[in-house]
Amino acid sequence: MRQIFVILTIMLFMVNSPAQELICNVQVITQQIQGTNKQVFQTLQTSIYEFMNNTSWTNHVFETDERIECTMLFNIKEQVSVDEFKGTLQIQSRRPVYNTSFNSVVMNYVDNDIQFKYVEFQPLEFSETSHLTNLTSLLAFYAYIIIGMDYDTYSFKGGTPFFQVAEKIVNNAQNAQERGWRAMESTGRKNRYWLMNNILNEDFSLLREFTFKYHRLGLDMMYEKTNESRTNIAEYLRLLQQISREKPDPFMFYLQVLLDAKSDELVSIFKESFQEEKTRVYALLSEIDPSHGSKYEQILK
Repeated sequence: MRQIFVILTIMLFMVNSPAQELICNVQVITQQIQGTNKQVFQTLQTSIYEFMNNTSWTNHVFETDERIECTMLFNIKEQVSVDEFKGTLQIQSRRPVYNTSFNSVVMNYVDNDIQFKYVEFQPLEFSETSHLTNLTSLLAFYAYIIIGMDYDTYSFKGGTPFFQVAEKIVNNAQNAQERGWRAMESTGRKNRYWLMNNILNEDFSLLREFTFKYHRLGLDMMYEKTNESRTNIAEYLRLLQQISREKPDPFMFYLQVLLDAKSDELVSIFKESFQEEKTRVYALLSEIDPSHGSKYEQILK
């Protein structure tokens, strides 16, 4: 009887325990680092993988097939000291499109201000209330950005609670030695501080409205109502046009982050459209996102 009770207790705990939110693939590249012990980087990769995938970032319950797929690619370019490293970090996250096997890229971003200390086999620890290490603050920051952006695709501003935690991480890191956390460190307003500022700034809320409508009322309806969904997406692009005209700030960082993730997908969607819509969408995208102008020309072909 006691054994049955213990088994039932364990099963109940498993059912009610929040599952981890991320399925994060981690890769650490060190081709530019010569003459050093490469084993430490393998240990680092394993530590980051376990930290990202075994941490419960929210109190929400995720089924295994609901976990958010993402990738972190660290390119270590310089070993500053025995235990300090500099490089870049590429983050990509994806979400499934309803009724299809297609995964839509939600975030595809490279952070060029990566610097951290790592002692082999030292546990990675994170606190929401203080900046313990730059490595764990970086990892936690992007975990909450990934989760927040994913939630924003399912409900309007659904990611706000997670973005607010990411904002706390930025605030906690204001006295950190490493770059990327402070407003004045980037003349182009393109770092973690400005990304967070843009996302939570009500002046830019049309970007988050676009994110929600594009995914839920556009992509997720494609299977059943292809033409109608594509027309919807074409209309939602006007939200981006409106914000780019109202706030003609060349440093509106989040808009570019969003378009870096979606430019290829937008080309694929509208290459199959009719000519009038192709022409209209091409004009819109060329105005909003001139950096990908040559890519958008493929829509017209």
